[in-house]
Formats: sequence, structure tokens, C-alpha cells
Amino acid sequence: MLDFIELVNTILAVVLTAAYAYQLVFLVYGIAAHRRNHNRTLAKTLNRYGVIICARNESAVIGDLIASLKQQKYPQELLDVYVVADNCTDNTASICRNAGAIVYERFNKVQVGKGYAMDYFFRRLMRQGTLQQYAGFFVFDADNLVDPNFVSEMNATFTSGDYAAITSYRNSKNFASNWISAGYALWFLRESRFLNFPRQLLGTNCAISGTGFLLNTNVILEHGGWPFHLLTEDIEFSVNCAIQGQRIGYCDHAVIYDEQPTRFSQSWTQRLRWSKGFYQVDAKYALSLTKRCFAGKRRFSCYDMLMTVAPGMLLTLAALLLNAGIAVSCLTLPAYQTRLLLQETVNFVCSAIFNFYLVLFLYGAATTACEWKKIYAPTHKKILSVFTFPLFMFTYVPIALSALVRKVEWKPIHHGCATALKELP
Repeated sequence: MLDFIELVNTILAVVLTAAYAYQLVFLVYGIAAHRRNHNRTLAKTLNRYGVIICARNESAVIGDLIASLKQQKYPQELLDVYVVADNCTDNTASICRNAGAIVYERFNKVQVGKGYAMDYFFRRLMRQGTLQQYAGFFVFDADNLVDPNFVSEMNATFTSGDYAAITSYRNSKNFASNWISAGYALWFLRESRFLNFPRQLLGTNCAISGTGFLLNTNVILEHGGWPFHLLTEDIEFSVNCAIQGQRIGYCDHAVIYDEQPTRFSQSWTQRLRWSKGFYQVDAKYALSLTKRCFAGKRRFSCYDMLMTVAPGMLLTLAALLLNAGIAVSCLTLPAYQTRLLLQETVNFVCSAIFNFYLVLFLYGAATTACEWKKIYAPTHKKILSVFTFPLFMFTYVPIALSALVRKVEWKPIHHGCATALKELP
């Protein structure tokens, strides 16, 4: 029986390691590849863009976002800011109008969430006949701040290739608040540096991540709006692009600053929605992704997306439970065999936890080292966050389990970190 347990654990370890080994290549590229020098002058082709911000009771922060968009080093006549005030009960709409945005107020208590608000907006512009006057649409969350060069950098990337969408470098405006905000910030910095940056260099698909991305108008027209309404509409769109063979790019020099939750209750609610959304994407697209891994235009992109949405944490937990179950079932064996089996189970569990912590610690350390100058926090908090980052990720375990059995609905996340762009270091 002991040999059987060791064999099962070895097989599980080998399969999971082999499945995600390609990300080591991303890690090496992220560390070794230098960011290319770039010229901040405008591209020869200046496209007209729309900006869409879906906001629900965001009066505390949305004015700062619109102000940062009005400070773009890009012709303002080529950038129109739209706000969908979605089921608002405060003065978000009037603040946005006073700041110079075009505001559409939407009231729908049945179709709730950002995906539905975006679909409402794009369909409204199509009915008005104004959608096609824009080459694309930037999508932001109300709590964001946008670097002054953002639009010009994204435009340069947009005009350099045939992209369905382009994502950007996602920084944080409140990294130093506490271990929760630091955990979020390191996760998104890691995503930029060690996922999307290498993907762009290697010519494979990147993935959009909630905010700070550019959608090609042709893609919106192709879909007749925004038909992505799962709880994680961003990853649903990214997976759909991989399946359809459409390219998502990444612009490393286009920077947004995002507000991260600081209370665990808020973080639980948000990440519960994300976890449930990933399960929804798995259920809807896993089979199609798997098929496209063997046939289609972007087979590696499909495999990458399949691994991105795969419930790796649940597989690890399943392995731990399998060991525990086998150990319990063997309690009727002679005492010396029971001790050996229990010892093997304890060793596996401790080893799995240690390895999980170590991998996350190394990722956090590599991210912090590579992005040191871009992290706006005191030195001691940067160093401390490397140690707390794995703990933040460990909290995904109960969240992932809860999402597996609970009904989850979209809920707004309160934002209150009012920060002007000039206040960032």
C-alpha cells in the first residue's frame, strides 16, 4: 500500500509539473529579456478611440480617472470618454458629466454586472450609428488612474499589428496599504512581467485582465456587441480569442494604476466571483480549448489558456484528500503499517505546502526584484510583501472550495482611494 501511495503522488507531481513547465520559459524570458527602448513620439497613424467606464456608485474615485484621461498626451479630439452609470444611486453620473464625459444611465436589476453594461453600451452606439467612427475602445474601471502616455503607447502597438485586443501594464496605486493590497498588486505585476510580456515577445496570445485594455471595433461588430456575460468576462473573452485564432497583444509601456481591496471581506467577495467565473469558463470552453490544442491557428495559445483556467488548486487539494483518504482507510492495518502510511501522508502534505509556499515566494521575489522601481511602497514593505504574498495566495484555498459549491452573483466592490495622478511618486 505504501508503494501505491508513493506511485500515485509521483504521477500527480510529474503530471502537474509537466503541464505547467512551459511557464518556466516565460519566467526566464521575463527575467532575462530587456524591455525595448522606445520612442514616446506619437505613431504616424492617429486613430480615434472611445473610452468606456462602467461605474456603479463610484463618485469617490471616478473624477480622478477622467481627469487622468483628459491629461493624455494624445489629441483630445480623438478621444471620447463614455461612462455607463450602471444602477447608480449616488451622484456618479453628474460628476462624470461635469468632468467632461458622455454619460449613459442604465437601470437593470436583472442583468447585473460589467459584461451586461458593456453590451448595453456597444449596442446603443450601434443603433446610433456611431460605433464605427472609432478604431477601438479602451476599457477602464472607475478606480483606475492612467499614465499620460497610455493612449499614445497603446495606439503605437495597435497600429503595428492585427490585434483583436491589447492589454497593458497593470500597476497599483495602494500597494503599501496592507498585505492584502500588496498581494493583489504583486499578482498583477507578475502577470504583466512573467506572463504577458513573454507572450508578446514569443508571439503567442496574451490575456486581458479586467481593466486597462483596448478592444478592436471590428471584434465588437463581429460579435454584435459584447456577448461575454460570465462572472469573469475578461478571461471568457481571452479564451474565445484563442479558440477563434484572434490575437491579443500587450503594450509594456502603457501603464494604469489600479486600486486594490484592503479588507479581507471585500477580497473574499471579489475572488469568490473570480473563482466561480473560472469554473464557468472551464465548463463552457474546456472541451473547445482542448480540441484547439491539436488543431487550429493558435494551438499553443489554446494550451496556455487551458492551463490558465484549469483548476490547478483543486487538483492539488484532490491529491491531498486522496492521501488522507487512503491513510484513513488503512487504519485497520497492523500498527507499524499504519504508522508508515500516516508518516507518508504527513510528509506529502507538508512537502506540498512547503513547495507551494516556496514557488510563490520565488515568484514574489522575482517580481519584486524586476519591478522594484515601479512599486510605490517603502523598502521594508516591498520586502515584507514577498513573504506575505504566498499567504495571500493560500487564502485562495477556502475561496476556491466555497466557489465550487456556492451560488455566486456579481457584487460591486467599494472604492475609496481618491488619488490624483500627480500624487503618485
